[in-house]
Amino acid sequence: METMDKIDSVLIEERPAPRVALLRLHRPKQLNALNLALRHALAEAFTRLEADAEVRVIVLAGSDRAFCAGADLNEYVDASAPEVAARHMGRLWDAIAQCRKPVLAAVRGFALGGGFELAQHADIIVASESARFGQPEVTIGLMPGGGATQRLPQTIGKFRAMQLLLTGETFTAAQALGFGMLSEVQPDDLVEPRAIALATQIAAGPAVATQLIKEAVLAANSQPLAQGLQLERRLFQLLFATDDKTEGIRARLEKRPAVFD
Repeated sequence: METMDKIDSVLIEERPAPRVALLRLHRPKQLNALNLALRHALAEAFTRLEADAEVRVIVLAGSDRAFCAGADLNEYVDASAPEVAARHMGRLWDAIAQCRKPVLAAVRGFALGGGFELAQHADIIVASESARFGQPEVTIGLMPGGGATQRLPQTIGKFRAMQLLLTGETFTAAQALGFGMLSEVQPDDLVEPRAIALATQIAAGPAVATQLIKEAVLAANSQPLAQGLQLERRLFQLLFATDDKTEGIRARLEKRPAVFD
């Protein structure tokens, strides 16, 4: 396994499997709270990995105590509105949201506020049985600023989203799974191995098809059904120009495993 420290060690990059990059939030004393240094490190890492042909899947992870406990409030307590606006947080979030490659989140411990929003940027979330989730911003006089007011209603519906956002209450991994917020729940010690195994399986698949599936699914949240179906048909047709299509079909007809580039 190759490991590289990034930007004052607030973010550690690992290569746990072929074509898989793991980004580990590394502010253990602060329960991996998002300060500006960590936000910039994440944006830089996603931008770089997006362009890295050797990486096909990205895994986000934290520590056993916390995936991410939210924003670092020390950087907010005395901040003014113009100061917060000048931080251009949208650009930092967009570097993650606009990543074309599949993103998995391996969540152990707390995933609160901006930490839960970070997990919501993933395409697959594997959580530990002891994980705790919530959007508690309202309890300190704020509201989510990383997309939760938009993503949660799409995921769990208006009424449950309103309850969680307006009360700021936390909830368990079992509850989150029941709400439809998670892909699966695993014992604490199996969360990262399971996320890496899923990432490895996806990374071994056809890269173009994988990216186009993600593009089509995400588009479903921002356009009418008719336009989404048109997009799906266009992307489906494009895949007939790939070698992976030919290899995949021939392998199925020949009853052997496909080997994609």
